Amino acid sequence: MPAGAKVTEHHTLAEAAKRVPTGIVCLLSALAFHGMTTQSPHEVWLAIDVKARKPKADWPPIRIVRFSGRARTFGVEKHLIEGVEVLATSRAKTVADCFKYRNKIGTDVAIEALRQYLGKRGRSMDDLLRAADVCRVARVMKPYIESLA
Repeated sequence: MPAGAKVTEHHTLAEAAKRVPTGIVCLLSALAFHGMTTQSPHEVWLAIDVKARKPKADWPPIRIVRFSGRARTFGVEKHLIEGVEVLATSRAKTVADCFKYRNKIGTDVAIEALRQYLGKRGRSMDDLLRAADVCRVARVMKPYIESLA
């Protein structure tokens, strides 16, 4: 951590980014980062390329998910946390990812994420639908969007 940087609530994300610089904070960790969940994940969820070597890190605990192509590059934002550049999925991309990985994280978590997204100011349905297309979950998400919007 750079001198003078303060420890924040997102300290584990900064530590994970130092250990896996190409990793992208996603799914449950991205939901927590964006304030879109009541859960606090005990691991940092990171997306890496399908062909990338699995990183070895003893701390913080890291959960690896493999993304490829546009699903890995679309909707990635850069954030500065404690002086460390951290890559994280956007709010819209995070919601789409939750539906794509609903078997891993639970449909209830995906629905909660969508409800939180739709209730936030500055949300964009265009961004959400674009992210759903990239993640190939537009048909899955459509009935939930219609019932919650």
